[in-house]
Amino acid sequence: MHNLAQSVFHYIRKQDLLCAGDRVGVAVSGGADSVALLRILLELRAELGIVLSVVHLNHCLRGTESDGDEQFVRDLAAHYDLPFFSARRDVKAYATEKRLSIETAARELRSQYFEKLLRKGEFNRLATAHTLDDQAETVLLRLLRGSGLRGLSAIRPRLSVKNIAEQVCGEIIRPLLSTRREGAAAYLAEAGQEWRDDNTNRDLQYTRNRVRHVLVPLLEKEFNPAATEKLAELAEIARGEEEFWEKERNRMFGNIVSFRRPAWLQHSFYVPFAPAGDGQKSDTPDPVLLKKLDQPGPTISDFVLNLDKFRALPLAAQRRLLQSLENFGMPMDFHHVNRIVSLAVGDENSDCKIQLPWGWKAVRTANELLILTPDLRTVDRIASDYEYQLQVPGTVTIWETGVVLDAKYASAGERYNPDHLLDVRFAENLLVRNWRPGDRFWPVHSKASKKIKELLQDRHVTGDEKKAWPVIASGEDVVWLRGFGVRRDLQAENSKGILISEEALELDSDN
Repeated sequence: MHNLAQSVFHYIRKQDLLCAGDRVGVAVSGGADSVALLRILLELRAELGIVLSVVHLNHCLRGTESDGDEQFVRDLAAHYDLPFFSARRDVKAYATEKRLSIETAARELRSQYFEKLLRKGEFNRLATAHTLDDQAETVLLRLLRGSGLRGLSAIRPRLSVKNIAEQVCGEIIRPLLSTRREGAAAYLAEAGQEWRDDNTNRDLQYTRNRVRHVLVPLLEKEFNPAATEKLAELAEIARGEEEFWEKERNRMFGNIVSFRRPAWLQHSFYVPFAPAGDGQKSDTPDPVLLKKLDQPGPTISDFVLNLDKFRALPLAAQRRLLQSLENFGMPMDFHHVNRIVSLAVGDENSDCKIQLPWGWKAVRTANELLILTPDLRTVDRIASDYEYQLQVPGTVTIWETGVVLDAKYASAGERYNPDHLLDVRFAENLLVRNWRPGDRFWPVHSKASKKIKELLQDRHVTGDEKKAWPVIASGEDVVWLRGFGVRRDLQAENSKGILISEEALELDSDN
């Protein structure tokens, strides 16, 4: 048995990823990591007692190259006489429809396809080729965007998949999570096994690629040659800590937190604007309110924390307890948590109310700390008005739209879309906000400016999504509009400028 195969075998046993009789679909893109995973599992299948299939999703992103990847994987499966499952998904169209980055859209479509196969019972395990390098990169990405221990757990060795009845019907497993990427490539070279290279993996316009090809090599060269291994170790430590805190947090939550029906929802039906000017009870349901109640979003409930019990907790436990509100759909990053902790422990002369994202509020009374859901009689399900300062370089998380904006100075030799390169004169006092009535914007490939309202209508952006559509403003001028890039007359005239990019918000959830 090859040394790498033996190492993977021990990791599978340590994490209890596979057992005799398992039917395993192996996700193979055609790249070195996934081809190595297939070859290793072929080498181990007799020892493990498993049955293998090959799974491939064609993202349709690179035309004939994507089709070539699919044919390569199909031929590989045929060579080893393995069942082959494949599908095609238009990732670019899906990204446009869902307003996602290409990376996020591809990840979502892969997950949907893999889970579909598991739910159909084609196999009970699906193995993906995430490596130790992928783990380290994910830790760095989450550190840079702001994350607690749950996020630093990063990629987990196994992830359960449930069917429509909420019963576990299979698992997604990561047998190579202790394997370096270079080790997988060396294994294939030694075996004389070819693979397919995807050139987009070196495109530095993608944040993960910049972490992979710029940040990680810098850390290994200038700070610690074992930086990748240490980051992966941090993920394992965080995962163990998170397992402990999950149990402890559930215990604390039951002892300290209770649910309360919002005051504005005490009556089943309500007419917010009665003829007399004041709200009143009515036998006729308010259709606008009913529609909002039916929309997706955080749990519609106030949360009541016993203030004395909360104050008696250590700071780490206070933070963990508040972070658990994420389970009810609330955005709760480190900044929000710390503001609520400061509110809770403040004296009677300090502020007793703070505003949170999406219209939520935190209020301190004599005996309670209240986390209050927004009054849907007067505001949107998820608030569409917001403002965030944007520093250069820096990132801003727009919780209201699920988007992360990144602004940095363009680097020499870096590939980028010039439509997203802003003149460096606007590096100061940039504001990220939702567009407002009267705002105008001059798209790059047009002859004159138009009202943003009309531009969004032309793109068929409607409803709540339209209300919260983000722009970047400098004073009264909109200098960048999501989906349109930088204003035509404010683009950088050469390669020196501020590169603005966007990605979908990746929450601290299982991967």
